Amino acid sequence: MIVLDTHVLVWWVSGAARLTARARRALAAAVRRGPVVASAISIFEIATAVRRGRLELGVPLDQWFADLLVLPELRIEPVSAAIAQIAGQFPDPLPGDPADRLIAATARLLKARLITADERLRKSPHIAVVW
Repeated sequence: MIVLDTHVLVWWVSGAARLTARARRALAAAVRRGPVVASAISIFEIATAVRRGRLELGVPLDQWFADLLVLPELRIEPVSAAIAQIAGQFPDPLPGDPADRLIAATARLLKARLITADERLRKSPHIAVVW
C-alpha cells in the first residue's frame, strides 16, 4: 500500500513530471494492486493553497475535487482518532507541521510507504518513504 503526500497527489493527478522514476514505479505498482491512499488532510491543504493563490489547478476547485473523489485508483483516508494520536506522539525530529504529521501517521497506521519529496519526512526513521 502507498500513501501520497499532498504535493504527490497533485502531481500524480495532473500528470506532472515532477515524480522521480522510483516514485512513479512504486505508484504504478501500487495502483495495479489496488487503490493508493491520500489523507483527508490533503484535501484541506489543497483547498488552502488554492485559496491563498499558491496553487492553480486549471479547473475550478470544486470540479477538481469532484473529479478526484471518483478516481477508482484513489482512496481518501479520514483522519481518525488513532491517526491523530500517532501524529501527536511522533518525536520532535519529524516535521512539526500538523498536516505532515497526519499524513505520516496515516502511512504508519496503514503500514504503508509514503511517497513524498519532502526531505524532512524522507529522513524520518519513523516511516517508510519512497522517493
